[in-house]
Amino acid sequence: MLYAILAYHVEAEVKSWNADEDAAVMAGLREVHQRLKGRLGPAARLGETRKASTLRGPGHGVVIDGPFAETKEQLLGFYVINCADEAEAIAAAWSSVSTSLDISSCRLAPTPRVSPANDASDASCSDGRA
Repeated sequence: MLYAILAYHVEAEVKSWNADEDAAVMAGLREVHQRLKGRLGPAARLGETRKASTLRGPGHGVVIDGPFAETKEQLLGFYVINCADEAEAIAAAWSSVSTSLDISSCRLAPTPRVSPANDASDASCSDGRA
């Protein structure tokens, strides 16, 4: 089963790290990636939220510069991981959080497999594994 691990933290704190602190966090994340090798799918550290855009409304709607809401924590990155069950996914999430930095919170969500060629109504996979 695929799971998305969404990592939240206070962006201003992350931006305040000096080069050595940031490098230490990234080294910790590389260790996590090695432990999850073979199960880890796409992972990304997101850019600054002030450079993000929010799309709202039906059809073409409107594009709003920056995040839509002011929040204490921002989504700063994500992983997609292939785990046998939720317990395994929770263990992997705790591993990534405790190794890398003091994440404010982490959201874990089952993620149906969707191929770009399929529409959302055809988003099933027999067992969710890659």
